[in-house]
Amino acid sequence: MAGFDPSLDEEIFSKKAEFDNTVITISVMSYNKGTKKLQISRQNISAAGEPKWSKLGRLTKEEAQAIFPLMKEALDNMD
Repeated sequence: MAGFDPSLDEEIFSKKAEFDNTVITISVMSYNKGTKKLQISRQNISAAGEPKWSKLGRLTKEEAQAIFPLMKEALDNMD
């Protein structure tokens, strides 16, 4: 079985919500022209200012309110 090929991964939509020490990205992705899927990811910013991937985990109320409209916009791009 072949592995993941990044060249076949297409980003249809992507927007970010930035906070003090984290960035949450809402994306719509399609692999090999397949089904469009919603992706939600988090990057925490270290004290040195470097982004580091992290599990999304739980959201604060502020984070949830900020990404809700982005998720709606992403869903509109999944048609």
